[in-house]
Amino acid sequence: MHMKHNKFIHLPVLVLLATFGLLSCTKNFDELNTDKTKLTELDAVGVNNAFAAAQYRSIQASWQTFQSLFADLQSQYFANVAINFPSDRNQMVGSWLNGAWNGFYSSAIPPILGVLDNTKPGGPAANPAVFAIANIWKVQMFLPRTDYWGPIPYSKVGSGEKSIEYDAQDVIYKDFFATLKKAVDDLQPFRGTTVSLGANDQIYQGNVDKWIRFANSMRLRLALRVSAADAALAKAEAEAAVTSGVLTSNADDAFLRVTTNSLNPMCQATAWNEFRMSAAMESVLKGYSDPRMAKMYAPVPGTSNFKGLRNGYSQVQLGLAENAAGANSNVANSYLPDFQFSTPFLVMYAAESWFLRAEGALNGWNMGTGTAQSFYEQGIRTSMASWGFTGAAVDAYVTSNTLPIALNDGVKTPALSDIPVRWQTTALRQREQIQTQKWIANWPNGHEAWAEYRRTGFPKLYARVNSENTDVPVNGVVRRTPYVSGEIATNATGVQSGVTKLGGADNAATRLWWNK
Repeated sequence: MHMKHNKFIHLPVLVLLATFGLLSCTKNFDELNTDKTKLTELDAVGVNNAFAAAQYRSIQASWQTFQSLFADLQSQYFANVAINFPSDRNQMVGSWLNGAWNGFYSSAIPPILGVLDNTKPGGPAANPAVFAIANIWKVQMFLPRTDYWGPIPYSKVGSGEKSIEYDAQDVIYKDFFATLKKAVDDLQPFRGTTVSLGANDQIYQGNVDKWIRFANSMRLRLALRVSAADAALAKAEAEAAVTSGVLTSNADDAFLRVTTNSLNPMCQATAWNEFRMSAAMESVLKGYSDPRMAKMYAPVPGTSNFKGLRNGYSQVQLGLAENAAGANSNVANSYLPDFQFSTPFLVMYAAESWFLRAEGALNGWNMGTGTAQSFYEQGIRTSMASWGFTGAAVDAYVTSNTLPIALNDGVKTPALSDIPVRWQTTALRQREQIQTQKWIANWPNGHEAWAEYRRTGFPKLYARVNSENTDVPVNGVVRRTPYVSGEIATNATGVQSGVTKLGGADNAATRLWWNK
């Protein structure tokens, strides 16, 4: 895959809007592209279409080279079966990462900055509610990027400067917190209403109350992420988020609704036969007799058996019959290409908030009425319900003492862990339980799963069978992705500012700020 260098992050936002034409997932967005030599102002219709473009592009742009080939493999939701693809062996494939970076900054960022610039106070289409929601989505967009690279271009993107300095990750996170708080505060007068975004808001259709809960849940997620780096900040932000109101019900789950103009990129990618169920997922889901397994994955063709494979197989090992695509579990039918225009794309489950509250309670934070155990068990029940499982079967699952299983594969894979579902008595095992169940519940959000694995070390994922990265051996952990060639070629001073703020070598072994 050959990716173009990124040369766009220094351009003013309105020039960016004109330059890229904002070819949205909505049919009429490109009609807004007028004289490309002048700054572009957006009316309410243009703002709505730009917001739709920002939502879709931030997920679809380079999904394969950003999520599927890195986070989904590092989180061990999936394992690679494409013989010539080395990222599952910890190789940081530069052209893929360059394409992921470029797709974000040149395609997804222009429309969101256009919405913000036009709807801000005093803007051509000033709208405080839309401005607040767009700021919430901006945080959602930037989070996985800073969690890949650490310091990145953030505050000065679209400023018009020729060289863009990178923001330190702690600065970015603190701005995330401030942005989410202000957005929620600014939305308070609009509670109980639906803003003018309508169907162009492909997640909540402009429902203000749901956006408030989503923003608070993001704030809670971020608080746990920084809990080891800044405990006081984490506690304050988490407690404020819960007090303001987080996601609690599957009715508020955040999914991007797909259309004939905005497909589900995961469903699209399954046609390429690049990934299958991981051994980690097989060990846990089979061991727990987890009914969600059949909703996530499909049996091996011609059988009733679910089978995964280890991450990091060599090209020779991937050539063995037992590791072929056809010998391992693909995704469930609803994630196949036939459903790319109908299966919505996960952004955030309400179940995640329950698990975050469970961890917060173990930290001694005020997470509302309940205990770490009750929050943990409610997280499981909420996740199960999102897949259609309730009642006695879920009751039995919550109190089960069954354990992950060893696998009868070519490398004699042991059980992933000795942790059951039933709530344990020691804090360390409780933390492992919370993270393991959150890992299952967040499927297939590989970004979040990988970030939380780096932060907590849970679930206890398998070592790579092979690593082709001298900085990260088979029993090591990829802590970040290196900066990309396009930036080094066009914004070298900016990249160096990022390396300086990273506080370590620009490689896959250097820990991020929140992971020190």
